[in-house]
Amino acid sequence: MQRRDFVGAALSAFGVALAQESDAPGAGAAVPTRTAKVEKLFKAPDIHPNALEATVEGLWIGDQVSDRVFRVDWNTGKLLHEFQTEAHNTSGLAVGGGYVWISCNGGVHGRRAARPTDKSFGEIVQADPETGKTVKTWTLPWGNGIHGITWAAQTKTLWVTALGISALVEMQPSDLRILRIVAVHGDRPHGLDWDGGALWCLFAGDRSAQKIEGKSGKVLEIVKISSTDPDPHGMCIRDGYMYYCDAGLTESSAGSAPGYVCRFRLS
Repeated sequence: MQRRDFVGAALSAFGVALAQESDAPGAGAAVPTRTAKVEKLFKAPDIHPNALEATVEGLWIGDQVSDRVFRVDWNTGKLLHEFQTEAHNTSGLAVGGGYVWISCNGGVHGRRAARPTDKSFGEIVQADPETGKTVKTWTLPWGNGIHGITWAAQTKTLWVTALGISALVEMQPSDLRILRIVAVHGDRPHGLDWDGGALWCLFAGDRSAQKIEGKSGKVLEIVKISSTDPDPHGMCIRDGYMYYCDAGLTESSAGSAPGYVCRFRLS
């Protein structure tokens, strides 16, 4: 199913809101664009970090291969808490509503031994934040393809990056009903975080982050990441900084630094 066909079907089936699409970011207006000044901070506890989430208790990190979840100290990277999950190909992580939400992009691609809970398709795992025990698994309404996931504290909803339809999707956490679909323009929308009515989305293929208005889909700002900096995958924001991690598994650049957590200042 093509993206526009899916959007139409979703509107009919769920009665969701649809942000207006434009042919280019910013609906024809010039979008403020700059290049990030990136600093490497520390290595993640495991070697393929692909998901980040910001909380006051620490920085949460999800590993793409081991599918373990860690919470570390913001300043030192010291391990504070960890658990094994039943996720597979962990690609995003959210903490909110009393749960950890893990976006699984499906399959482990021979990177580790298979487990009974592995799936060949994408899903969201809802887990206990202390033990990592699975509470429920959710299939994706759009079929497949998911990376970033974030908890919007103001609305108490989840937002995810839906790769299969090139969109950001807002969902009701009680039943994962689709509330809103926002079309995006970029290569491999990955890390995602909520910023008071807007969303920051990290496009791994484009090596750039877009600040996107949640209601309209308008791009408000673009920050580019140089090829001499670590490769971008998972992402979160905290205290005026964007944090991102280099999973070390997909396209690499001159600045590749597998396993590292980095950050740069937002305007």
